[in-house]
Amino acid sequence: MGNQVERENSGAAPTGRTRVPRWARRRAGQWVPGGGGEGKAGRRWAWTRGRVLTAFAVLTAGLLAFHRAVPNSPGHLGSLLEVFLPWLGLVVVLLLGLALLRRSATALVALLLPTAAWTYHFGGLLLPGEESGPHDLVVVQHNVSDENTDPAGTARALTDAGPDLIALQELVAPALAVYEKTLAPDYPYHAVRGTVGLWSKHPLTDARLLDIRPQGVTEPWNRGLRAAVHTPHGEIAAYVAHLPSVRVGASGLASSSRDESAGLLGEAVAAEPLKTVLLLGDLNGTVDDRGLDPLTSRMDVARRGFAFSFPAALPLARIDQVMARSATVAHIRTLPATGSDHLPVTARITLR
Repeated sequence: MGNQVERENSGAAPTGRTRVPRWARRRAGQWVPGGGGEGKAGRRWAWTRGRVLTAFAVLTAGLLAFHRAVPNSPGHLGSLLEVFLPWLGLVVVLLLGLALLRRSATALVALLLPTAAWTYHFGGLLLPGEESGPHDLVVVQHNVSDENTDPAGTARALTDAGPDLIALQELVAPALAVYEKTLAPDYPYHAVRGTVGLWSKHPLTDARLLDIRPQGVTEPWNRGLRAAVHTPHGEIAAYVAHLPSVRVGASGLASSSRDESAGLLGEAVAAEPLKTVLLLGDLNGTVDDRGLDPLTSRMDVARRGFAFSFPAALPLARIDQVMARSATVAHIRTLPATGSDHLPVTARITLR
C-alpha cells in the first residue's frame, strides 16, 4: 500500500504501462486530453502531407491546359501526348484515390485544377447529342482493312446505320467487288479512286483523284478522293482520305509523312470552291494532334462523343474522323466491330 502511494505521488507510470509525455503526443498528431486545441495537430497533418501528389496534380493540369507548349522535337513528343490527351483523366482519378488514401487536403484541393482543365477540354463530348433535324445527313467512316475476311458482312453492318454516305479505306481486290455488289441496292452512286471509295444515296459528280502523296513515296499510292454530292439540301463536296500511318517507338512518334499529307489535304480543302465540305477518313491522328492542324484549323470536328475507333480490340483513340466546313458534326459514335482492326464511326451532320 505504501509503495503504491509513493508511485502515485512521484508521478511514475503504473506497472506494465509506459507514460508518453504530452509534448511527444502533440508532435505525433495524437489527441491530448485537456491540452487545449484538441484535433489541431491532426488538421495540420492533413494539410501538410501529399506534396508529391500535389505536384503531380499541378503537372497534369499543366499538360491538359498547355499541351501545345510541349515541344514536338525530338520525337514528336507533343503530338504523342496529344494522341492520348483524354486519358489524362485516368491520371486524375488515380491521384484522387491516392489523395484520399493519404488523407491529403492539399492534394485534394490541387486536383481541382486538372479536373477543371479536363472538363473544359473534353466534358462537352460526354453530353448527349441533340435531336436530329430536317437538314441532317448521316455518314459512316470505316477503314475496312485490306485483311478483312468478311467484306460482305462488313458492308451489311455499315448499312444498318442507315447512312446517306459511306466512306471506305483500304479497298483492295477482290474485296472491292464484294463491297460494290453488296452496297449497290441501297447506294446506287459510288466512286473509287485507288484504295478509297465513297458510296452515296444521292447522285455524285466530278469524282476525281486527290493527290496527297508525301514526298519520297514512289510506289503506287492513291489515297485521296473528292466528289460532289447532290443532296436534297444542296450540293456539297465530299473528301475521302487515308493519311500515312504513324509509328510509336523508342525515339517517339514517327509522323512526318502523315503531317506532310495532312498539309496537302488541308490545302485542297482550302481551295475547294463549294461552300460546304465534308471530310471522312482514316487520318491516323486525333483531333487534338497538332499534326492535323492544317485540317482542324479549317474544319469543325465532332461536338459530342469520343468514339475511340482504334484498335478495334481495345480502342484507345479516335483516328477515324469526320470533319466539316460550313456544317456541324453534331455527334459521333462507334458502330459494332467488323472484320477490320478499326471500328466504324458514324456521325450526324447538320447542314447550315
